Amino acid sequence: MRKRMFWVAPLAILGMVLFAALGGYVVMWLWNWLLPGLFGWRLITFWQALALLALCRILFGRIGGRGFGRSKVRERMRERMRERWERMTPEEREKVRGRWGRCGGFEPPEAKGTV
Repeated sequence: MRKRMFWVAPLAILGMVLFAALGGYVVMWLWNWLLPGLFGWRLITFWQALALLALCRILFGRIGGRGFGRSKVRERMRERMRERWERMTPEEREKVRGRWGRCGGFEPPEAKGTV
């Protein structure tokens, strides 16, 4: 098992470095091919393209695939709202419907059939 890990860890690191380098070159090539001709912007270097790729990752989250944390947080928030809705009295529910009605169509959990 240790022999296997001895080879897997360096190969994984090498794979990540190669993947980042390939991404940087793709971003640099696309930028330098499209944007100077379309908008008159300057050419960028590989390091600027890599930084741009990192900035996009920070601002927009995962590149490809589903964001793991986002769906869990959203689901927890829905569950908390369902629990709160079930504990409310009918008067409190009407008050919430009135507040949310101004923002758009509010459907309580029981109206959707998800109770």
